[in-house]
Amino acid sequence: MADQGDVLTNLDNIMGGNGASGANGHDDGPIAGLVTQYVKDLSVENPRAPESFQWTEQPQLDVQFNIAARQISDEFTEVELKITTSAKSSQGTAYMVELAYCGLVGMRNMSDDQRHAFSYAEAPRILFPFARRVIADAVRDAGFQPLLLDPIDFQGLYLQQLQQQRLQAEQLAGEPAGEA
Repeated sequence: MADQGDVLTNLDNIMGGNGASGANGHDDGPIAGLVTQYVKDLSVENPRAPESFQWTEQPQLDVQFNIAARQISDEFTEVELKITTSAKSSQGTAYMVELAYCGLVGMRNMSDDQRHAFSYAEAPRILFPFARRVIADAVRDAGFQPLLLDPIDFQGLYLQQLQQQRLQAEQLAGEPAGEA
């Protein structure tokens, strides 16, 4: 078929002639995706209830998160987004929530660098909105206003970590930072 205006109508040219993604008919392009997601561990503590419901002092919120990846097989990795939150005031701890939210990620035909980037930047970005909802619901179910966590730039944090690792490696090697 020919072009009709700006619309390409012959997909055989793009797909290697037989509809497959590769010229040899094999699906050999890099692919990654979330297979499933789940709460692996959830702990909610409300140690000073019901007194804490009457406190008028604004609590100090502390939110910590960590990302871990564990290879399950050649094609599957479990990515764990661990979020720990607490609300404390001079009167004590209002609540603590610890969540380990996981995703089983399938990755094929990817280099180790691509797998690492997907596991520590892209997969947490996909999982975070769901983990955020679990945290909000857990805090609400503990009797408090839902805690709505701000979005996190996982890609930016990942790149920042890589830069720090490079600088540390250069310093250990005795090279001046920033020179190649």
